[in-house]
Amino acid sequence: MRVVITGATKGIGRALASAFAALGAQLAVCSRHVDQLQELQRDLENAHPDCKVFYQATDMAVPEQVLAFAKFVSDHFDATDVLINNVGGFIPEDVTTSQAGSLEKLMQLNVFAAHNLTRAILPAMLSQNTGHIFNMCSIASLGARANSGLYVVTKFALLGFSKSLRYELQDKGIKVTAVLPGPTWSAAWEGADFPADRLLPPEDVARAVVCAYQMGPHSVLEELIIQPQKGDI
Repeated sequence: MRVVITGATKGIGRALASAFAALGAQLAVCSRHVDQLQELQRDLENAHPDCKVFYQATDMAVPEQVLAFAKFVSDHFDATDVLINNVGGFIPEDVTTSQAGSLEKLMQLNVFAAHNLTRAILPAMLSQNTGHIFNMCSIASLGARANSGLYVVTKFALLGFSKSLRYELQDKGIKVTAVLPGPTWSAAWEGADFPADRLLPPEDVARAVVCAYQMGPHSVLEELIIQPQKGDI
C-alpha cells in the first residue's frame, strides 16, 4: 500500500502516518521541517519494520514546492493508493475585518495545495483504476463560526472540491472522502484551557480514516463527520 500524506509530522497528520504505518504501508510524507520528518521516519520505521517512510521538506503554501513534492512521490511510487490532503492553516480573522492578502494566503494552503497535488498525482491513480483520496476538511466546512470567517470560506471550498472530485471520479474506480473533524488536539491548541474530553484525539480521526479506506470496493464514505462526544466548543 502506497500512501501520501501532507502535513504529516503533527496532530492528525502524524496520527494518520502512524495508523497506516501499522498496516505496513509505504509512506511519502512532507512538512516544512526536515528535522521533524527525520524523527517521524525513525519512529515509524523502528515501530513498524514493514513500513518504509520517504520524506521531503515542503512548504505547501508555495505552488512550486507542491509540484516538487508530487515529483518526489512519482520518483518513489509508480502509483498512489491513498492520497491524504491533510495540510492546512488557520488565521483568526473575520471576512469583514480581515487584512489584505489573508484570504489568498489561506486559500493557497487550504485549497490550492490540495487541488494542485491531487491533479499531479491523479494520472497514476487513473492508470490503475483504483485509489482513495481523503481531503481534510473541517466541521467549519458546514457553517459560519466566530473569528474564523476566512477559515470557513476555505474549508467550504475544500468540501466543494471534494464533492466535485467524487462526482468526476465515481465511475473511474477512485474513491473520494471528505473528512470533517470537530476541534482536535494539535499544536494549534497548545495552551488552550479546555478539558481533555472537549477535543478529539487525533488518533480517533486516523482510525476513522483507516476504517473508511478499508470498506469494500463497492462502497465509499463520502463525508466523515467526527465530533467530541460532548459536542462542539
